[in-house]
Amino acid sequence: MVRRRRACPPLLASEFAGFRFPPEVIVFAVGWYVYPRILDELLPEAWHVDAARENNRIEADHGRLKARLRPMRGLKRLRSVQNVSTGHALVQNIRRGHYELAIDTDRQLRLAAAFTELAAAV
Repeated sequence: MVRRRRACPPLLASEFAGFRFPPEVIVFAVGWYVYPRILDELLPEAWHVDAARENNRIEADHGRLKARLRPMRGLKRLRSVQNVSTGHALVQNIRRGHYELAIDTDRQLRLAAAFTELAAAV
């Protein structure tokens, strides 16, 4: 297996001229140290975003939906899937306080109080 060498930026070639190893090896070996410095020198106005954990909130909510659907693996019809996902969204929105149901109750008891209010209204 042949590995391709990373091209050393011309800016660094002069900095590493007096070392024993070629500049490509040095850049590869200490890239974790050199990379932010190169970005600062070459693109000072650039904003480097390392978004490693931005998706966790979405995945956590998706995990709750998957946990709710796990016992119902036999969903065969689109209508039943729509009903389950609509109910899941309703429960999540009531818990988060997006509706005017059980607003004045404790957050842990909000869902039960909301269904009590809905049962009284029906």
